[in-house]
Amino acid sequence: MKKSNKFAWTWTIKDECLEEYVRLHEQPWEEILDEHSRAGIKNYSIFQNGTQFFYCFECDDVDQAFAYIAKSDVCNKWNAITSTMVKGSFDFQETEPIKAMKEVFYLE
Repeated sequence: MKKSNKFAWTWTIKDECLEEYVRLHEQPWEEILDEHSRAGIKNYSIFQNGTQFFYCFECDDVDQAFAYIAKSDVCNKWNAITSTMVKGSFDFQETEPIKAMKEVFYLE
């Protein structure tokens, strides 16, 4: 099967953080949007189902994008806030900061 250049994962947000997490993503900092674009991330969507969120974006080089984000002061500031809201957590300094979902179908 041909693969896309999409990357997807899910996270569950703590009940007590849900309202703030949604607010942050409905009104993201302009700098965070700019940094994701500079990292090569495009067509980024987040979908909500209660406290579960589905994230999907396109990127030609995810490893390079995550390396860029890991070095970004504004992304580290954003992640310091939002990572406390996630059940479990994430760290862009780790080898695999996000557990990607396996793509099983792609229609071009």
